[in-house]
Amino acid sequence: MKPLIRTYKGTEPKIAKDAFIAENAVVIGDVEIGEQSSIWYGCVLRGDVEKIRVGKRSNIQDGTIVHVTADKFGTYIGDDVLVGHNAVIHGCTLKDGAFVGMGAIVLDGAVVETGAMVAAGALVTPGKVVKSGELWGGNPAKKMRDLTEEQIAGLKQGTDHYVDVASNYLNEEKS
Repeated sequence: MKPLIRTYKGTEPKIAKDAFIAENAVVIGDVEIGEQSSIWYGCVLRGDVEKIRVGKRSNIQDGTIVHVTADKFGTYIGDDVLVGHNAVIHGCTLKDGAFVGMGAIVLDGAVVETGAMVAAGALVTPGKVVKSGELWGGNPAKKMRDLTEEQIAGLKQGTDHYVDVASNYLNEEKS
């Protein structure tokens, strides 16, 4: 079984050779996925009416939906970004080193800055900016507190872990 990688209106997804795309993931249209990134089981990245960019070493965990807003908001996910299970990432920007927790929703025009964290289940409403070093949670999401130095350092450890796990999956596919 292979992932569904589908061209839309003549635009084919561009996926780095060392990226891991799970067998039941769906990647459509104007989507680029960078080196050592991973798109896990049940994810949908639908770049049909705007673009989706996923940087290097980022991971989009199981059940996550990444979409866009027609002719208005693409979705930009930087390097070393960790997106938890069942998140909805829609027409927004997750800068390098950002973290979005399980079941969180980040909407059109919102920005999660480098080293910022969105708590599990949070709803980041359109146009909000989650500042670097802050933890936001709730519905609608608001600043809860500043992150500790240990938590900020832990963000990179989380992406390193997923690079290793994805590498194991890729190596088993080749065997």
